[in-house]
Parts: sequence; C-alpha cells; structure tokens
Amino acid sequence: MNDAASNTAVAQYFSTMAAALGGLDIHFGNPDARLAGKGPSASVLLPYVDRLRNSFACWQNRIGFTEQFRVSRAESGFPAFQNVLELENDRAGADKRLASIPAARSLREEMVDFILRTKTFPEALQTSMAERLYLEEVIKGEVFSPVMLPETSAVTVNPQNGRPSCIVNWASFDGTQTLPMIYIARIEDSSENMARMLVTPEGKLNPDIDIPLPVGGFLNPELAPRFDDFVIRNNIYALSPVTIATNMDKDFPTLHPKQMRRIVIGPFYSAGITENNATINGILSRVRKAENAWLLTWTVQEVFSKKERPAVKGFFSSTPAEEEFHIDTENLEASRMGVSAFEKHALVPHEAYTALYASGEAETIFAGYKVHVISGNQVTSAV
Repeated sequence: MNDAASNTAVAQYFSTMAAALGGLDIHFGNPDARLAGKGPSASVLLPYVDRLRNSFACWQNRIGFTEQFRVSRAESGFPAFQNVLELENDRAGADKRLASIPAARSLREEMVDFILRTKTFPEALQTSMAERLYLEEVIKGEVFSPVMLPETSAVTVNPQNGRPSCIVNWASFDGTQTLPMIYIARIEDSSENMARMLVTPEGKLNPDIDIPLPVGGFLNPELAPRFDDFVIRNNIYALSPVTIATNMDKDFPTLHPKQMRRIVIGPFYSAGITENNATINGILSRVRKAENAWLLTWTVQEVFSKKERPAVKGFFSSTPAEEEFHIDTENLEASRMGVSAFEKHALVPHEAYTALYASGEAETIFAGYKVHVISGNQVTSAV
C-alpha cells in the first residue's frame, strides 16, 4: 500500500471509529435506554465511551510522530493491545517528555516562520507538535486503560434483608481478544460496619449519610483495596461471567453478588480496513460515503443469582452464605458464554443498513441481533 493510500485508510479508520463511538453516545445517552431490559440505565457506560474516544484521539496524534500503530484487522477491528499498553506506559513519563518540547504557541510560530522562509512544509516541527498534543492528552489520564478500577455508582438497601446494595462498575481491555469490556455488578454487603452506618432501624438508607456518587472504589473502605486486587486478577475475557461472579462470592464471605453484567464492545467492521468478516466487509465496500461504511457490535452478558444458600455456623466449622447462579443450559450459546442471559446488538449507519438489506444478506448478518440505525444525530432501533 502506498503512502497516500495508507494515510487515507488511517484517516478513514479513525473517522469511522469516531462516528461509531458518537453513535454509542447517542444510544446509551437515551434516558429510556436500559441494559438488558430492566437493567440499570445505559448512561453508566458513557464515561467508558468517553475514555475510548480519548484513547483514539491520543493514538491519532501519536501517528503524527511514530508509525507504531496496529489494528486487529482480522479479529476485533480494535487497536492491538500493544497500543493500549504503550498509552498507559507513556503516562508515566509524559511530564518529563513535555518539558523537553517547546510550547504549542512557540511551535506554531516556528511553523509559520519556516513556511514563509523556505516555502516547504515543516515536517520536523509538525512531528513535535503531534507529540506535544499526544502527551497533553495522555497526561489527562482519562483514557481506556488495560484495567480501570471499580467505582460505586449507586447505593440502596434491600428491604427484604436490610443489607446495603451497591452498583459497582469497572472495565478492562482484553489483551487476547483485543476488546474493551465494561462490568456492572449489583452486590449486597452483609458487613456489620456497613449496616450500622448505612441502614436505619426501619431498614432504609440512612438519609444523614452523604454519599458523593460515584465513589472511587468499592463503597466498603475495609474491602476496597482487596476488591481492587480482585478486579485486577479477574478481568479477562477468557473468564466467563459466572466464573468471575463465583470467584467473587468465594473470595468475599460478606459480599453477595446478585447480578453481574459484562458489556463486550466489538467487533468493529470498517470497509477496506478490517478483514474480520468477508461478507460484511464486501457489502460495506459498496457504501458510497466512506464515513458511513462501518458496523459496530456489542454483547451484553448477564449472570444472576437464583438463590442464596444461607450461612451455616457450627462449633467446629462454619460455611458462609453462597450464591447459586443461574445458567441457561437450554441455550447453547448462553451455556458456552457462562451466562444466565445475553443480548447482541449492532449499530450501523443508515446508508450501510440500506446496503446490507439491498444485498439480501441482512437477515443472516443480523440474525440474533438487536439492530440500531444511526442517521444524523438520531439512533432508531429496528424492529
């Protein structure tokens, strides 16, 4: 591929990914959008979409001074994991590197002066500017890291047992599948200290306790460091949702994971760039406008507890409470995923949606998916 074609493909990749993330913003930002039917508001995913967008802005600037950028073209359509690691590593030395690069204003003045004097483009100065923009974005820290530690986004009380119940979310970028993943768990806490602090004698949330949501980390301060460690050890795609929930139940006797959702974003398909599905890519290549020649999918995986076996206390030994998680064994795909239920979604521009249907392949491509069509600033869910 020549340099011009390569530059065009790179520009198209970033523009189509930006359009896809913008579509997710619109869809997840809809006040009526819920996760898996009656789940929590989809808006809990928006900060992670922002982090993805910031990462892509960083990578686009990085290309201006280095050619080290690879996309998992044949699998996820997302950047290779090495790019995520480099972004994280660059945060550590960003301050020092920035100090060695002239200020943006000085660079712009030098670029203008260079052009006026030499009548040529100042490639070296442009490279320095790209590196400065990259480092300034990286130093903000709001990127999609290999692991994003938990935060507590909601707190209630289960009226049936008087336990505080928290919604906790975290995220990771899987290195093997090269897919961003977001976790949302509803966890009850039977720790005595939390019940004393958060629950009134009437079994309601204590109105005198001000909880500035979202709270960084797990709400229970005695368990928060261990919970962070748990997330670091249990965040890969190869671990099924039921495995992660079961591990949590065993590792924390006073925590009771009642429900956990994993949102796996991707694969992403972009005409002329990705090679992960020949049929889809072939149809997308016929879309007239390159910025509309893409398709983004995501999967919402859910595991929930169908019953809690109560704790057993004895003179010589005791057994903590234990959750029984439901797995839909009648659904082969759910059983393979290790989930109680799942939903598959596809987001596609209207022009690409029309091309897919005109091809006669749409029913096969979208079988089992909930399809969302983006047109301008609106996303319509197809029936």
